Amino acid sequence: MASSRRGVLIIILVLVLVVCVSAVSLFLLTVTAGAPPTVPSEAALYLKLNGPWDEVARMDLFSQLGEPSPTLRELIASIRRAKRDARVKTLVITPSVEGALWAQIQELRAAIDDFRSAGKPVVAYLEAGGPQEYYLASAANKIILMPAGAIDLSGLATYELFFRGALDKIGVYPDLLHIGDYKTASNTFTEKGFTTAHKEMSKSLNSDWFGQLVTGIAEGRKRPEAEVRKLIDSGPYLAEEAKNAGLVDVLGYEDQIDKAPPVQGTTKMDGDAYERATNFGGAFASNRIALLYAVGTIASGKSSFDSPGATVLGSDTFDQWVRKVRVDPSVRAIVVRIDSPGGSAIASDAIWRELMLARDVKPVIVSMGDVAASGGYYMAVPAHVIVAEPGTITGSIGVVTGKFVVKDTLEKLGIGVDSVSDGRLAEINSPFKPFSKDERARIESQLQSTYELFLSRVAEGRHLTTAKVDTMAQGRVWTGHQAKDLGLVDELGGLDTALQIAKQRAKIDPKSEVELVVYPAKRSLFEVLSNPLGRNADSGLSVLARPRDARIVDAALAMLRLFRRGEPLTLMPNVFVN
Repeated sequence: MASSRRGVLIIILVLVLVVCVSAVSLFLLTVTAGAPPTVPSEAALYLKLNGPWDEVARMDLFSQLGEPSPTLRELIASIRRAKRDARVKTLVITPSVEGALWAQIQELRAAIDDFRSAGKPVVAYLEAGGPQEYYLASAANKIILMPAGAIDLSGLATYELFFRGALDKIGVYPDLLHIGDYKTASNTFTEKGFTTAHKEMSKSLNSDWFGQLVTGIAEGRKRPEAEVRKLIDSGPYLAEEAKNAGLVDVLGYEDQIDKAPPVQGTTKMDGDAYERATNFGGAFASNRIALLYAVGTIASGKSSFDSPGATVLGSDTFDQWVRKVRVDPSVRAIVVRIDSPGGSAIASDAIWRELMLARDVKPVIVSMGDVAASGGYYMAVPAHVIVAEPGTITGSIGVVTGKFVVKDTLEKLGIGVDSVSDGRLAEINSPFKPFSKDERARIESQLQSTYELFLSRVAEGRHLTTAKVDTMAQGRVWTGHQAKDLGLVDELGGLDTALQIAKQRAKIDPKSEVELVVYPAKRSLFEVLSNPLGRNADSGLSVLARPRDARIVDAALAMLRLFRRGEPLTLMPNVFVN
């Protein structure tokens, strides 16, 4: 009873807090509304590049307090505007992108390179930096490193977690099945380390990313690639060592940046102020292109952009978006921005069908972000053109399913389980016993059918034979660079590249303005205040009201709860790169 009353009290306190925060937020929004800041005639734009970046703006009230973090598209759009803005003379970047994957970093670096193409210099300031930070900084004309700082440039390593040992200790048996030697999503739970195929794939990915790192640094610092490899092998570097090696140009502090060329004589303007001063919403033009964000784990039902577990791409929600823009005569083309590790094979196929219907009406272009693998690749194949960054994680054409058997765990706790059933395979999904021989055969037959359907979808979309696709499939993950060589991707580039291709396919003048019709749309202030915890307020309250340890368990199991029992999954594992 005491625990129940405490839970009710916590919920009441949360509701009171939400009301208070809503009122204060509304007051602050009212008070601060007014004329935007002005851009000085000789401005230096300072951008703190704090990655990773959201693809879609968060949609709850708490994310609106203070200065909201820009999405990747908003950040790149600011750099593009600054390139064309005669008042902006130079760009100063401070990269801090630990945890960001390579595709986002490469897309941002391309925007920095584009800024420089206008003859405007870029300065990078680092307090310290790893491979990703230095990769971004190397795009600048000048790199400044804090005297006490360091450049942790010593190579790339990929880490993956395996939970089989922990599951054995608590008596959980992962009875998981997969199609494809390289379909490693289940390995996370069934193995204690790399299998031969898993290690081969991981080494291939890591080696390709490392090559992209070397090439980027070599181009930015105008050094031969062989020399850059030697520099990396001699790292990491303290500040003075980095300067002597030619990795940085100047040792100094942030307050000294504007005391030397090319920033000297300009007026500092931070990114938030520049965004408010120059971004007055999208252009209203006669030509419209739909931009649909396919972000999160793919599941049946509605999308959730502010779930306490993870972002969910619901097939019902996404299919509604596709139908709207498909029948809208003002929308000339559709660009789908995918950042998804996959999920439900059924939901992926539902999305595939809607996009196939759309491609018969107007151009469909896919832009891949950090990850467009498994179900994320499944939904990409209807596109007329697929665009990916060299560092994008894609492919993983395979299937996995199964269950976790917890009978031994319950017995350790003194909990007995018994059952009755009718039907020969009625207990096929029982979490209290492993698959029988007949049950396993049935599951394997269904998995094989799902895999063959996946192969046929890819073969149809990429104009290949299923036999050819099978050689690239087997659950294997590729970089965007590798996928282009294999014919799984058409072009290398970011969202801007995809939008330009969409204009070309829709026969829109490449120099003309287009209006982007974006899904999901940003929530209005009224919508935010009406539901300040987001669209999943009920689930948010239930999680907040639970003890901390229970919330950790909830987060760990959130992905599994998205799927129906026995549902085949087109899902890839987590990969950690450092």
